[in-house]
Amino acid sequence: MGQDQTKQQIEKGLHLYQSNQTEKALRVWMRVLEKSADPAGRFRVLGCLITAHAEMGRYKDMLKFAVVQIDTARELEDPDYLTESYLNLARSNEKLCEFQKTISYCKTCLNMQGTTVSLQLNGQVSLSMGNAFLGLSIFQKALECFEKALRYAHNNDDKMLECRVCCSLGNFYAQIKESMKIALQHGDRPLQALCLLCFADIHRSRKDVQTAFPRYDSSMSIMTEIGNRLGLTQVLLGVTKCWMIQKELDKALESIEKAQELAEGLGNKLGLLKLHCLCERIYRTKGQQRELRDHVVKFHECVEDMELYCGMCGESIGEKNNQLQALPCSHFFHLKCLQTNGTRGCPNCRRLSVKPGYV
Repeated sequence: MGQDQTKQQIEKGLHLYQSNQTEKALRVWMRVLEKSADPAGRFRVLGCLITAHAEMGRYKDMLKFAVVQIDTARELEDPDYLTESYLNLARSNEKLCEFQKTISYCKTCLNMQGTTVSLQLNGQVSLSMGNAFLGLSIFQKALECFEKALRYAHNNDDKMLECRVCCSLGNFYAQIKESMKIALQHGDRPLQALCLLCFADIHRSRKDVQTAFPRYDSSMSIMTEIGNRLGLTQVLLGVTKCWMIQKELDKALESIEKAQELAEGLGNKLGLLKLHCLCERIYRTKGQQRELRDHVVKFHECVEDMELYCGMCGESIGEKNNQLQALPCSHFFHLKCLQTNGTRGCPNCRRLSVKPGYV
């Protein structure tokens, strides 16, 4: 079956599927898969089969076709095809409650060197990763992923993605409510503080800052009572973002000052990095160039201290979606730099060599 006939048969299957003649559509697509010699057409028909089986709840079959699609994408040697196929593999594992595998495949997607098409899938990748973290009851990471997915939805005016994220947030909210109920029953103050912080972050992500503020206040009160300074830093970060949403930049800076004092006392460099990043945004908006430069310098000092840069090209890690490689000594590099230079040891420490298969 040639390229034109493959395309024609895929469209025929789509017409049948949209007319609720699902089994007929599946037969048409399976025939295309068996007979087509066009790799791009095979990739597309596999996408149709994956979507159809997902909507029917046949998740094992969905996974089977996702694995075949990965092989087809590798044959095509196109990063966009690879990103889409890894996303389908992640979603298949998510549906089968293989959450660790889902997170791993999602991270692979985010590290892909794709084009704009790949970047447009990042919202769906973040949603799938958030669902996986939620399945593992890692609430803070789940919420971070849902917030990213929601930003992608708003930036790209993707109503379907926005709807799916809101459904996941509803599930998230229900699980947090259940956790809060258990915490109250057992008098677990640290868990109560964490649940209140999660509630506040949810409302903030939905731009409902008036509902978020009282929950941040309640969480802050318990965090202060139990002496959780790291938790207090996280609360103040959330409060800062609320003030920024309301464009109350001076109040945001007051919260940052308190959070910075706590983070410095703890030696929490990641917290300081986040605070300097927020200060950059505030001072850029206010047009205060000297303060802006000061926090840009401090941000890069944090990057240096945490070694969040590539030891070969010198560029920071994390600002762009670049594929990374961890060496046995735990240092990170851009994969393209390792492949280009062909080094067999770590340029940072020159102690441990790369084991076979690491590069």
